Amino acid sequence: MTESPTQELQNDAVSRKAPRRFLITSALPYINGIKHLGNLAGSMLPADVHARFRRMQGHEVLFICATDEHGTPAELAAEQAKLDVARYCELQHELQRRVSSSFGLSFDHFGRSSSPQNHRLTQHFAERLERNGLIEERQSQQVYSKSENRFLPDRYVEGTCPRCAFQNARGDQCESCGALLDPADLLNPRSKISGSMNLELRPSRHLYLLQGKLTERLRRWIDLAEHWPVLARSIAYKWLDEGLKDRSITRDLAWGIPVAYHGRSRGGFESKVFYVWFDAPIAYIAATKEWAEENNLDWRKWWCLDDGAGDTEYIQFMGKDNVAFHTVSFPATLIGSEEPWKLVDRLKAFNWLTWYGGKFSTSERRGVFMDQALELLPADCWRWYLIANSPESADASFTWDHLQAVVNSDLANVLGNFVNRIMSFAERHSASRVPQEWEWGDEEESLGHQLETRLSRLSQLHGDMEFRKAASETRALWALGNEYLTKAAPWSAIKTDKARALTSVRVALNLARIFALISLPILPSTARRLLKALGEADELPVWPSGKAEDFLDQLQPGQCLRDPGILFERISEEQLARFSSLYPGTESVSA
Repeated sequence: MTESPTQELQNDAVSRKAPRRFLITSALPYINGIKHLGNLAGSMLPADVHARFRRMQGHEVLFICATDEHGTPAELAAEQAKLDVARYCELQHELQRRVSSSFGLSFDHFGRSSSPQNHRLTQHFAERLERNGLIEERQSQQVYSKSENRFLPDRYVEGTCPRCAFQNARGDQCESCGALLDPADLLNPRSKISGSMNLELRPSRHLYLLQGKLTERLRRWIDLAEHWPVLARSIAYKWLDEGLKDRSITRDLAWGIPVAYHGRSRGGFESKVFYVWFDAPIAYIAATKEWAEENNLDWRKWWCLDDGAGDTEYIQFMGKDNVAFHTVSFPATLIGSEEPWKLVDRLKAFNWLTWYGGKFSTSERRGVFMDQALELLPADCWRWYLIANSPESADASFTWDHLQAVVNSDLANVLGNFVNRIMSFAERHSASRVPQEWEWGDEEESLGHQLETRLSRLSQLHGDMEFRKAASETRALWALGNEYLTKAAPWSAIKTDKARALTSVRVALNLARIFALISLPILPSTARRLLKALGEADELPVWPSGKAEDFLDQLQPGQCLRDPGILFERISEEQLARFSSLYPGTESVSA
C-alpha cells in the first residue's frame, strides 16, 4: 500500500532533530460544569507546566485547548439549568475560562468546539473521508428510551458488561475491563438519565467511519511512536490487536454540527449531527484557526505539513480514558483524509487521580472541583501537590492528610523556609540589598557542581515530561539551598568574617532567583512574586543553564530587595478538619 501525503511527510518530520516549535494541546474539558482536580491533574495542568518550561527555554510555543460542547450531556445540563443549550454552553465556556485562568493555566487560546471554524473543518473532514471510501451509510439499531421519548447516546446506556460482568458498563466502553462495546451488547440495559429499563432498539441510518481499513497504516505510525509512555502505546496496540470496529460518526440529536457539505445537508441526514467524538478532536485545529484569525497570524505552520508543520513538535496531554480516541480515531480521520495534516509526535497519557481510592465524578459531584479548591488554598499549593503526586505510572489517590503533608513539608518547610531565612538575614545585615562581597570558596565550588548536575537532570526530566520526578528534583534543589545556608552559617560568620558571611548571603539570594526560575513552570504565581522581590524584570524569565559561577552571580550588587512575605502558610490541623468536613472522602460532595 502506498503511503498518503500525510504519512510520507509525517515520517520525514519524525526523523528531524530538535524542533524549535511546540504545539501543545490538552484534552478538551467537557462543557457541563467546572472540572474536578482529576481532570486538572490528568491533562490541563501538566500541559501547562510543559508549555511554560518550553517558553522559558526560548522555544516558540502554542498551547491550545477548548471546551467540548456537543452531545447529550450538554443538552441535559441546559434543560436542568432551564437555558437554551447554546446559551448554556456560552456561559459555561466563560466560567471554565475564568477558573482556568485563576489556576494559572497559560493557554494561548481557549476555544470552543461549537465554533464556526470547527463546523467547517468537521464537515470538510467528513466529506474527504466519504470521498475516499472511508465513510459508509448504514442502518443500525439505536437504543430508544420510550420513557424519555429520545434516542440514547452509547454512553447514556448502562448495563452489565458481557465480558467481565461489571454492572455499570457504558454502552460505548466498559471502564472496568476496557472492552469496546455496543449498547446492544449490554446485559440488563438501562437509561443512565432516568434509570428506566423501558428501552428498545429502533432502526436509524448513520454514517460509519471505516476504521478497519486504516489498521495497518495506523499500526505503522504507532510503531514509530517510541517516545510515547508505555500506557499510551499499550492502549493503542490493544485496540489494534482486538480489531478496529467501524464507528458511527453521526447521532440523532439537535445540538451539534449539522451533517452537511458545503452548506447543504447530506440527503436523509437533515435532523442529525456529527457525533461528539468525531468533532471534538478536530477542535484542536479549529481552535488554532480561531487564535490565528483573532491575531492575524498563520495557523497552517502548526498543522499543515506542506506549509511548515514538519518543523513543529506536536504534544498531546490526556487521561487514559481518552487515549484510544487520540491514538486511533482522530489519527484515522487525519490519515484517511489523504491530506498532509500534522499527527501527534508525543502523547503523554496519565492514569487517574482518585478520590480516596474511588473515581472523581463530575456528574455525581464527587471530589473537589477547581473553583472549590481555590476557595480553600492558593492555586500554587494545588499545582504543586498535583504535579508532585502526578498519576503517571499508576493511579494516585488524593487524601486531605497527604495534601497537608506535601504542602507543609515541600512548600512551607523547604522552599518557604529557605526564602524566609535569607531574605530576613539580608534585611538585617545588608540593608535589604544584594551584598557587594564575593569570595568564591570551596563551599561555593561544591554547591556549583551540584547545581550544574541537578539543573541538567531537571531540564532532562521536564523535557521528557517526567512530572513527578521533575517535582522531586525541584524539591531536592530547594533542599540544597538550605544545606548550603546551614554549612555557610552566615549568622555565625557575620561575627568573625563579615565578607565571608555576606558572600554566602549574595550566593543564597542568587539561589533564591534560581529556585524561582525552576519553580515557575509549576508555581508561576509564587515564582513571579519571588522574582519581583529580588528586583527581576517582568519579562519572560529564561531557564537557568550554563556554568554555576555565571548563574550564581546574576543579581546586581546593591540591588534593592523587597519582602515577599510568607510564601506558603502551613495547613493547620484546624484547616484540615474544616476541609475534611466540607468535602469528606467517603461521601459525595455537594454542589
